[in-house]
Amino acid sequence: MALILTVLEIVAPVFLLATVGFTWVKLGFEYRIQFVTQLAMTLSVPCLIFVSLMQAEMDPSALTALTLASFAAYVGVTLVVWLCCKIGRLNTRTYMAPLIFGNTGNLGLPLALFAFGEAGLSNAIVVFAVMAILSFTFGIWLVSGEGALGKVVREPLVAATLLGALFLWQGWETPLFLTNTLSLIGQIAIPIMLITLGVAVARLSPRGLGKAAFLSLIKLIICTAVAWVVADYFALSHIAFGVLVIQIATPVAVTSYLLAEKYGADSDAVAGLVVTSTLMAVGALPLILAVLL
Repeated sequence: MALILTVLEIVAPVFLLATVGFTWVKLGFEYRIQFVTQLAMTLSVPCLIFVSLMQAEMDPSALTALTLASFAAYVGVTLVVWLCCKIGRLNTRTYMAPLIFGNTGNLGLPLALFAFGEAGLSNAIVVFAVMAILSFTFGIWLVSGEGALGKVVREPLVAATLLGALFLWQGWETPLFLTNTLSLIGQIAIPIMLITLGVAVARLSPRGLGKAAFLSLIKLIICTAVAWVVADYFALSHIAFGVLVIQIATPVAVTSYLLAEKYGADSDAVAGLVVTSTLMAVGALPLILAVLL
């Protein structure tokens, strides 16, 4: 019973905040999702990443191990997903990127924070940064057939990650007034991303939910299993182990739907994946956390 209550305390704030966004839209209130998303991805999330990395108490070897494990996990998931797409004769432009990359930002970061504290958030940001770099390069190539190296270089969260890693490595810190300012800006990232997730899900019009539910289950199994094996192989610490599994196992991100729509893939099919995988995560992620804690 104590374990169940602990897990509920961790996941309830995440899904309650998403429900706020969902309800807000259903009540007919205005929510400018493009503005809020831009604010989060260009300002609040980079500040959160930079400050968290700068203040992280991570051993350099542990940071290196988690970074390598994150890359290895995504490589493993990519290979298995590609094989599944070939066996199932699925359109790779539509399905590969959503089945590989999860919602490590809107959902993974707050889950890691609530489950493992500030240390969990620092570890989660490392996985999130790896995902972002791969998503803006390999992920866009999968959907559009074009690389996006220039886009990665211009992304504030990538710059914040590299700068934060440099400060962590050198043991530097910004002046206290600047640290406090950046920290305040970063603190809006998690609640605003969760509310935006609820808004985005409320506005989607998915179809083919039966197929989407089956593929969402396949994604959950593949991502959880691969991340678990990789985390064990790299002998990650308890917190890093749990964070890697949770981050890789997160449901399909709304950004996958936006990319599918932008580059001419089947956006309706991806919308179905976003909705069904997110609903599935409500039950699955607490179970995974219960095993990890």
